[in-house]
Amino acid sequence: MSGEKHHIVPYRLYFVVLIALLALTFASVWITSIELRDYTVAAALLFAIVKSYLVLNYFMHLKYDKPYIKIMVGFVFAIFLVMIVITFLDYLYR
Repeated sequence: MSGEKHHIVPYRLYFVVLIALLALTFASVWITSIELRDYTVAAALLFAIVKSYLVLNYFMHLKYDKPYIKIMVGFVFAIFLVMIVITFLDYLYR
C-alpha cells in the first residue's frame, strides 16, 4: 500500500466535469423534443456514452487506475454491447 502513487485532482476539474454532465443531461432531454425520427434514440445514446465516459474517468478515477483495470472495464462494456446487439437482432428478425 505504501508503494502506491496517489494523485491529487483539483476541485476545479470536478466542477468543470459536473457542468459538462449537467449540460449533456439537458441536451439529451432537449434532443428528445426535436423530431429526428429514427435518430432520436441514437442521439440520446450518444449523449449517454459521453456522460458515462466522463463519470468513469473522473468521478470513478479510472483515468488514474492501472491498465488491467481499464481492460476489465472495457471487457465488461464489450459484453454489454454484444448483449445489446443480440437483443436488437432478435427483435429485428422476429
